[in-house]
Amino acid sequence: MELFYSNDIEGGICRLDKDESGHCAKVLRHRYGDEISVIDGCGTLYRCRITCDNPKGVEAMVLTCEENWGGHPYNLHMAVCPTKNNDRYEWFAEKACEVGMDKITPIIGEHSERRIFKTARLEKILVSAAKQSLKAAVPSVSEPASVKEFIQEHGDTGALKMIAYCFEDERVPRRSIKEVLDGFDGTDIIVMIGPEGDFSKAEAEMALEHGFIPVHLGASRLRTETAALTAVEAVYFRHM
Repeated sequence: MELFYSNDIEGGICRLDKDESGHCAKVLRHRYGDEISVIDGCGTLYRCRITCDNPKGVEAMVLTCEENWGGHPYNLHMAVCPTKNNDRYEWFAEKACEVGMDKITPIIGEHSERRIFKTARLEKILVSAAKQSLKAAVPSVSEPASVKEFIQEHGDTGALKMIAYCFEDERVPRRSIKEVLDGFDGTDIIVMIGPEGDFSKAEAEMALEHGFIPVHLGASRLRTETAALTAVEAVYFRHM
């Protein structure tokens, strides 16, 4: 199924940007009168008929629309520290979008090796991943924030908040993410994943003080991107 993306849909008219128009009219050779399917990135699929096949600016008339197309029954916010190798973070984001995720916040911790993160490239990757996996919603990408800023901002939310951290203090019990999810009947979920050097003790303690539940993802030692994707998959399978 061919999907196009547009954030310019208004008054029954859908307009594709230059890149999407070129792919539609030049690569796939769609012409006036052809029907195409367009996602808006917010969860709606539009069935449209092309009224202008200019490869620099395709326009189409909306015929029908379907909300929550390819959606899932939860809202998952992943707060993940950027990896030293940026390709690994992009790989995580792409696969997490394919599985089912709603928002990413790059968080910078005390042990983070990468402290500068640009979101523009990641946003393009997520659009492509949403189209490939037949989803009308594209996960949003927040601007980077420090771990402590993120904890303070989300501490009072009603979401299920979890932090994956290697607590060495046995007085801090950790449950598996599966066990915690099985006991939750809401829809809003936040998961924090630390950098290669893990969260600092101060960051972890602050998270607990703000209601984050310490969880583990199994016995294996996982890379940041693998741990993040494992958490996304745990939420996905819990709601299947």
